[in-house]
Amino acid sequence: MWTSFRDYLKDRKSALDEAFKSQLSSLMGNVPMEDTASLMATLEAGKKIRGGLSCLINEALGGVLESAIPRAVAVELIQTATLMHDDFVDQDTLRRNRPATWTLEGARRAVLLGDVIFASAIKMMSDLGREDGAVVSQAIAQVAMGALHEPLDSAMLVREIDLHHSPDRLYEKIIHLKTGILFAAACRLGAIAAEADDQRKENAYQYGSYVGQAYQIADDMQDLKQALTRGSIDLLQMVTLAPALLHFAKEARPQVLALAGRKGPGLDDGVLDLLNLAVQRMEKEIQERLQAAVRQIDKNFPDNEFSGLTRKAPWELIRMFTEES
Repeated sequence: MWTSFRDYLKDRKSALDEAFKSQLSSLMGNVPMEDTASLMATLEAGKKIRGGLSCLINEALGGVLESAIPRAVAVELIQTATLMHDDFVDQDTLRRNRPATWTLEGARRAVLLGDVIFASAIKMMSDLGREDGAVVSQAIAQVAMGALHEPLDSAMLVREIDLHHSPDRLYEKIIHLKTGILFAAACRLGAIAAEADDQRKENAYQYGSYVGQAYQIADDMQDLKQALTRGSIDLLQMVTLAPALLHFAKEARPQVLALAGRKGPGLDDGVLDLLNLAVQRMEKEIQERLQAAVRQIDKNFPDNEFSGLTRKAPWELIRMFTEES
């Protein structure tokens, strides 16, 4: 029926959107908002990629869509709350070309609303079962831990570099906790919805984790490419991208420290060469992680039209991301 994950997601998205809107409206109905219409429009505008993966894994393992939908909604609620918090922390004023929540409701209310959404996702899943509740509560805790590990300013960056003599560990931790975890949780919830055995649940979890890690590397790579195109990078961008740069181009450590300390001359030819080197290595690493994801499916999943889509989905997700960036 479907030839691509994009087609599958498009077909399933209306059901996801409707269930997500219903749950969000229920939450908002209990919380007074300054501009409910604008806020709902912002929060509803997500692509629902993680929820779509949850549904796909469920159907690949023989489950029924109705069982996957509430679990997919919980994942999307967590993603929404995470973005609300991130926008305030990063002082981003736009989300999906609309005003960020904190600019509509104020910082305090935006953070508290994110907390309400987190708690609601946990309750939704705990009502379904103990395992579902454990998956989402652990995912929320780990995503928050990932955010804590990201350097927020140049001083923190320098401290992190000094503490982590092996930058590989820092970046691996960030991409696993920041992005890999929620993709992994989405896929595990899909397997739970299908009442899969423990091994298939673990295969689904690892599949999602690899896909999420690749997705985050692609995100960081896009930022590096934009810096290359501009021929410049500001201090905040350097702080944000330093873990990726140090992971994929260890040779850049002196330049990263210099730029972080505002001592560097900017992106001279030597720094540009290092950025190019990092991008080349990132492209290779993305492919390796996507292949690792598919190996999880090949190990233990049944052979059907849905599992066929799971094998294509990792590459399609990266293409979807790069096309829309």
